[in-house]
Amino acid sequence: MAAPDHLFNLRNHFYLGAYQAAINNSNLPNLSPDDAIERDSIVYRSYIALGSYQLVVSEIDSSAPTPLQAVKLLALYLSDPSSKESTIASLHEWLSDPAIGNNPTLRLIAGIIFMHEQDYNEALKHTNAGGTMELHALNVQIFLKMHRSDYAERQLRVMQQTDEDHTLAQLANAWLNLAVGGSKIQEAYLIFQDFSEKYSMTSLILNGRAVCCMHMGNFDEAETLLLEALNKDAKDPETLANLVVCSLHLGKPTSRFLSQLKLSHPDHLLVKRISAAEENFDRAVQSVV
Repeated sequence: MAAPDHLFNLRNHFYLGAYQAAINNSNLPNLSPDDAIERDSIVYRSYIALGSYQLVVSEIDSSAPTPLQAVKLLALYLSDPSSKESTIASLHEWLSDPAIGNNPTLRLIAGIIFMHEQDYNEALKHTNAGGTMELHALNVQIFLKMHRSDYAERQLRVMQQTDEDHTLAQLANAWLNLAVGGSKIQEAYLIFQDFSEKYSMTSLILNGRAVCCMHMGNFDEAETLLLEALNKDAKDPETLANLVVCSLHLGKPTSRFLSQLKLSHPDHLLVKRISAAEENFDRAVQSVV
């Protein structure tokens, strides 16, 4: 008989974007040393997701185990753009250390950071071997960003063979269905709908349903879901970006959502694309004048 998984609910909170719930429900008794480290990693990653970078940096000291040091590195990377180069240099140094380089949490954080850098090949060097459901799920995300849904599907199959009902396997299935499009959109919608019936509603779940609705042309329903997500987190970048797109399709003004996105997440892909388009337009106008 398998031992009970004391971290099951905590992981699910984190995977589905219920970060405050993960923090609030992390006081779990009788954890093994390894489970306690994983618990702390999830809690600190939840704080990072909520933007509390400095709390993570200040609480994790140099004597902390490798997984927590890796999480601290992610907080440093996200909190201070000016120190990205030194943070990435430290990451390379740790990854090349035979004593800790194969640690799954360190490899996961490496994948997340290099995916942020849009250096997908470097990310895959450290994540492609898999080993945990989170690493496989990250591989799915990386391959989809590379427009390689065929490789993403292979990763999904590995996850489904391990545990088809795992929350990350379900999420990865929904991501792949959205990327493939067509009749698969309805399947993705049903996955997010199932999450919304089983678990407390989060911005991640609401955005998932809303994106499915937009793909199916149901922009009014998408707007309702996105405004509900905005009430839960007014600074969530995906909610703001999706509201810009949805509002455009509905013929509604987008300036408020776009301004919020530019202020809170100036490096967001949508902001960069719009800025590039504006620059191209300005250059075109100047060439005509």
